Amino acid sequence: MRRVFAAMAALLLGIAYWWAVGRSSGVAEPWDAPSYWSVGYPGALVLAALLGWWWPRRAWALGAIVVLAQLPVVIASSGVGPLLALGALYAGVLALPAMAVAALAGRIRARGGR
Repeated sequence: MRRVFAAMAALLLGIAYWWAVGRSSGVAEPWDAPSYWSVGYPGALVLAALLGWWWPRRAWALGAIVVLAQLPVVIASSGVGPLLALGALYAGVLALPAMAVAALAGRIRARGGR
């Protein structure tokens, strides 16, 4: 049950985060934000690390969920289009560093780095 709660928390926080990134920049899709690489994506890595620290078991999955949460935001704001599959692939590649950061944070926490 804890894993389901952690995954749902990561999904909801990720969706809220990416929605805020897009809206604060005035764009429909978060990855179109001018500050995506300087603020948006690094902020997602921080969120992934925090979630990995909070729920260290299988923390890597939480990092993936945070980054992949861009997809529901894109679908809600732009709909399903021909480039959605490419966007999903793009988000999947971007999820890899978030998975590593979350796993590292979880490992530090599990080893007693409180």
